[in-house]
Amino acid sequence: MVTDTNKPATNVTVKTRANAASYDIAIGCGLVAAAGAWAARVLPGTPGRAAIISNRKVFGLYGGAVKKGLENAGFEPHVHLIGDGERFKSLRTLESTLGFLSGSKLTRTDSVIALGGGVVGDLAGFAASIYLRGISFLQIPTTLLSMIDSSVGGKTGVNSSFGKNLIGSFYQPHGVLIDTATLATLPAREVTAGFCEAIKQGAIGGRPLLDRTSAILEKLEGDRLKVRLDDYAFSASFSAFLAAQVSFKARIVAGDERESTGKTDARSRKVLNFGHTFGHALEKATNYRYFRHGEAVGHGIRFAAALSKNLELLGQNDVELLNDVVRRAGGLPAVDKIDPGEIFATLQYDKKMINDSLQWVLLERIGKPVIFPHAKIPRAALAASFKQIISG
Repeated sequence: MVTDTNKPATNVTVKTRANAASYDIAIGCGLVAAAGAWAARVLPGTPGRAAIISNRKVFGLYGGAVKKGLENAGFEPHVHLIGDGERFKSLRTLESTLGFLSGSKLTRTDSVIALGGGVVGDLAGFAASIYLRGISFLQIPTTLLSMIDSSVGGKTGVNSSFGKNLIGSFYQPHGVLIDTATLATLPAREVTAGFCEAIKQGAIGGRPLLDRTSAILEKLEGDRLKVRLDDYAFSASFSAFLAAQVSFKARIVAGDERESTGKTDARSRKVLNFGHTFGHALEKATNYRYFRHGEAVGHGIRFAAALSKNLELLGQNDVELLNDVVRRAGGLPAVDKIDPGEIFATLQYDKKMINDSLQWVLLERIGKPVIFPHAKIPRAALAASFKQIISG
């Protein structure tokens, strides 16, 4: 595995309206080894207590290096492990995490460090945002999906019985450390899930970003990401791909950090929810136990593309292109045994509801998202789109 810690990392800056909340995202290979020095550099004040929130699997792989690095940099690390999986992104886990922060005697000058995927990052970030009304927070994402999506932009939260991510806050970290070497330990399903999120961003970002994502997938044809990361040239190109993905999301966040309810044009942060309306419904209908989040988004992309075509917004060529790239990302769990009535019934709990109206993110073409009100979509178009993704 290439771990060139001497090679400078690529940095992407996330700018927010509040300059104090702007931060840098470091991207490179082998960066976890220097996490302590990085944390000391990006956090305010002098090193103090640092709560590492992770899960048993990820901490077993990378926790020792992060903990040692923090100790060497003068921090006093405390470790809290949560369950692995979307169902653990819950109020119950949040309460136990807050109890841990209190029991570890963290103060306003201390920090929380999320080490793991999106579940860890979302929950740890939310805990940091409400503990003592907010303490410093860092992200060290270890899945492809969390690297390009949940670690960027400051959305934090937990799931509940009445919907996904309906309880949360906007809370920006002081920095994000993306070490591509951690992707070598990802299971195949997690790789697929991450690429589905990358495809989503390419679909709304435009052909250059989508083509770049497709090109990376072509290089991985018949090959595991773990194997290709051993190749220095591929590792460098992959870091550049991540930087392009992160930069796209950072630009959207900079223009609409808190997802304004009144903003409905293509620069709205809402467009990042392309594929998520149907995807979140799939997750909730299956009690967050059947799909990885990105896998559900993969089906959501295909559904939104079919719906866009059925509403005469999107051309067939673009629909076929999106379906082809999603297939290239890897196999998705089947949806044919899930009751469509149950899926559509969960839409009423979607957080994109505004004035009792659900807002779909659809496409007029690749790179041209449009926010479309649910009230204007015939039930027959929804049913037809569901049948199409089952048959296709």
